[in-house]
Amino acid sequence: MPEPRLPAGRRVALVHDWLNGMRGGEKCLEVFCEIFPEADIFTLLHEPGAVGDIIESHRIRTSSLVRLPGFRTRYRWALPLFPRAIESFDLSDYDLVLSSSHCVAKSAVPAPGALSVCYCHTPMRYVWDRFDDYFGSKPAPLRWAIGAAAAWLRRWDRATAGRVDLWLANATIVRRRILENYGVDPSIVEIVHPPVDVERFGRDRAPEPPAGLESGSYDLVISALVPYKRIDLAVRAAKRVGRHLVVVGKGPEKERLAALAESAPGEGRVTFAGALPDADLPAHYAHCRAFLFPGLEDFGITPLEATACGRPVVALRAGGTLDTVVEGLNGVFFDEIDEDALAAALTDPRLDGEWDAEAMAAHAARFSRDRYRAEMESVLTAAWRRHREVNSVE
Repeated sequence: MPEPRLPAGRRVALVHDWLNGMRGGEKCLEVFCEIFPEADIFTLLHEPGAVGDIIESHRIRTSSLVRLPGFRTRYRWALPLFPRAIESFDLSDYDLVLSSSHCVAKSAVPAPGALSVCYCHTPMRYVWDRFDDYFGSKPAPLRWAIGAAAAWLRRWDRATAGRVDLWLANATIVRRRILENYGVDPSIVEIVHPPVDVERFGRDRAPEPPAGLESGSYDLVISALVPYKRIDLAVRAAKRVGRHLVVVGKGPEKERLAALAESAPGEGRVTFAGALPDADLPAHYAHCRAFLFPGLEDFGITPLEATACGRPVVALRAGGTLDTVVEGLNGVFFDEIDEDALAAALTDPRLDGEWDAEAMAAHAARFSRDRYRAEMESVLTAAWRRHREVNSVE
């Protein structure tokens, strides 16, 4: 009997929450597109040109929500409508449904007898464990209304978890959340760490520091400027201990963080560089003293990019960094989401010492894009073999 292979062509559906930028989730989807070059993509929202050519080359189908006035710019406010939208996709022609989910994609409805695999970046943060991070600052009446909607979404999210046959968590903490939030059988939850394009990074690829900066003179943050990233802690701690902090990224927290940088006590200073082209990032990584990762994250690709450049990471000892940061090898930890703890870590003398760039590069290479593709192909082939045997699929 021939070795069972993955289904191909139009019989594979890739489901992704939304496509309006190239972040970590989209890098995973890009690999899925390479594995299944003729697969169709289903997503709530697509901004043409916002993702890479590999994804754009596929047939992309969007939800009816895109017809709502203002949806493309304020789509997060339509969260209560997402369940109906994701369930409305007709996937009856597909043998394999592979979802890339941090919101509702995992709940797409597969055809009877189809295999449903979810690559889970995290269960919905804003309705499970991070509600206050997203909505804690809202006025009380609005927070109450959002809380009621979140409670309904949690019930729906858990009730639809049974549509997934195999869960692939991107980190140990995400696997734990899947088990706790969805109550699924641990035997169908595996860990596959996401891809990091480590080949783009390394000090030899950026021999000169960024314009206007001296090598080793600054600490670095590269992040979306949103509340749960806790860039405010990095700003306060850097000001307090007299460090120059360079913040790369954009987001709704920009004005608040800029005001904080002006008012926070201390002799340090903060430079907001805005969103930079990918081509500029290696130099920023390679010539910083240390890369700061102050929030609780599900995984975190940027610490590994810094590691590939031979620069140490200052990270919270929790969450996804426990899978990627090794104390003394590629970084130092602090133990509380607290300004005092981060400020103490920023004065750790190891940060000004020598780091083994070769060992750090080898560590980062364990999370490479090639490794991710090979691991995904292996896991999906094994899942399809089991599915075929159980369901007598030809």
